[in-house]
Amino acid sequence: MKLDVQGRSAYAYTGGKAWSDAGPCAVFIHGALNDHSVWTLLARWYAHHGYRVLAVDLPGHGRSEGPPLASVEALGDWVLALLAAANVTSAHLAGHSMGSLIALEAASRAPERAAALVMVGTAYPMKVSDALLATARDDPGKAIAMVNAFSHSSLASKPSYPGPGAWLRGGSSALMHRIQSDADGNLFEHDFRVCDAYAGGIEAARRVACPAHLIIGSRDVMTPAKATKDLADVLDATVARIVSGHALMQEAPDEVLNAMRAAIPA
Repeated sequence: MKLDVQGRSAYAYTGGKAWSDAGPCAVFIHGALNDHSVWTLLARWYAHHGYRVLAVDLPGHGRSEGPPLASVEALGDWVLALLAAANVTSAHLAGHSMGSLIALEAASRAPERAAALVMVGTAYPMKVSDALLATARDDPGKAIAMVNAFSHSSLASKPSYPGPGAWLRGGSSALMHRIQSDADGNLFEHDFRVCDAYAGGIEAARRVACPAHLIIGSRDVMTPAKATKDLADVLDATVARIVSGHALMQEAPDEVLNAMRAAIPA
């Protein structure tokens, strides 16, 4: 559905169910150069198990109007504005990678509005190498290939969502190329610089009042498990470790769904 958020049109996928003004709400926030579609399995599961679902396209991504916002802090405010536009007073916030930092920031800025925080494929600080930033600036296509090689520990999916033998890197690469080509400017570089610049994670974690959960991939080299220790300690988070690379929702869909169900019961 479309919502007016901060004066611009924003899109949120509702999981195949018509939007309702009543019931618990789960919000899913995508990572760099992605859109709502990375959450399809989880969004549909929750929508068909009693939740209102908002799987968002961030500003300047997918079906949401730009421009892209310049910081994790601004994006946290945008998520809260989206909840207000949807007349949602409290929500379970889940984010992947860059989206996990946005969910953290939103939960910290309005603790009374966050029922739970789930950070998937996360790390803090979420620093990006100078080499990758330079490649993102000068040759985004090459950078997309680099990220997909780093993000997946398997070439093909196991028998599950989206189906046996699905080409994980090919699908992820196609999505990134589409989001980049539809954007006004170099969205790849923009998103990675947003991640790299975020410096308020520990302070934000101290303000979070809801239960927190981390879902991390044991084979993730983009946001390695060891980079979550301080964040997990401050949040007093429950940590689920899954055999996967950084693209957890694609590589280990059933395991991520089970971990999400433990964090956000239906």
